[in-house]
Amino acid sequence: MKVGMISFAHMHATAYAQYLRQHPDIEIIGIWDDHAERGREMAETYQTRFYHDLSQLLATEVEAVVICSENVKHKEHVIAAAQAKKHILCEKPIATSLDDAQAMIDVCNREQVTLQIAYPVRFSPVMQQVKNILEAQDIGDVVAINGTNHGQMPGSWFIDKAMSGGGAATDHIVHLLDVTRWLLNDEVKSVYAELDTKFHSIDVEDCGIVSLEMESGVIFTIDPSWSRPNVFPTWGDVTMEVVGTKGSLTIDAFKQHFLLYNDRENAVQQLPWVDDMDQGLVNDFVQCIQTKRPASITGEDGLRALEVVKAAYQSAEINQVVTMERIKV
Repeated sequence: MKVGMISFAHMHATAYAQYLRQHPDIEIIGIWDDHAERGREMAETYQTRFYHDLSQLLATEVEAVVICSENVKHKEHVIAAAQAKKHILCEKPIATSLDDAQAMIDVCNREQVTLQIAYPVRFSPVMQQVKNILEAQDIGDVVAINGTNHGQMPGSWFIDKAMSGGGAATDHIVHLLDVTRWLLNDEVKSVYAELDTKFHSIDVEDCGIVSLEMESGVIFTIDPSWSRPNVFPTWGDVTMEVVGTKGSLTIDAFKQHFLLYNDRENAVQQLPWVDDMDQGLVNDFVQCIQTKRPASITGEDGLRALEVVKAAYQSAEINQVVTMERIKV
């Protein structure tokens, strides 16, 4: 299967390209990037062709594309790919506005192409095990979840609201929200959020607490802060405490790692030794296309996560609980 890469603006693009290149059934046929120097460098790294014109890449025999452009450009690139009849893996969040997300879903449905959103945490071996435990009701009925997605402040376009749609809340609410919707097969009923800028001199929020009530009555809190220092040995964390009527689970998605004291780079680094969730995401997307099955993580999943992000911003602005009003897809 021939795959194209649309932009390396998002740092996850290098992991996706690496695993696409390792896949025995995949050829990366080309890379487009509006940052020409970056695009040429990536094309050389992955031994493929750089395209100056996106329409030229989409006019090739490429069957699917991976979109890792800035958040605000997702709509433009998804629509272009869909109209060229290419299947799509789009980096999260799906878009910067609900209207854009809906337009992306509509065009992919109309053109009958797959739209999968990049929420790799579902493919963590830890979360797969948690899913089995919860479905077996080994800890009874879930009553509460406390989650964290701390990270380093990424800088660049991530802290430009016009390009990203927001700060840490936009960047980090969505991972835990998506995996919890998947774990519980549940939707958010209401949102209360407090967001602020405490760690960095930037124009977007870098910390906060988001409290959610699910339709089932489960209480769910998320700390989505960019609070990790630059010298932290990895980018951040994904942790959860799940409280049930018969027991509880403590989850750390990145706990299984070696600690490398690296004098060559003057750094201490965490090196995971379990199956990589990004590889699981890429392999699943490829399988979706090869077997013609529906996307595992749909455009609607992306929309639901974005709805909660927007409700969190509204709640923080008015200092009140916001009741969810879900868009019908």
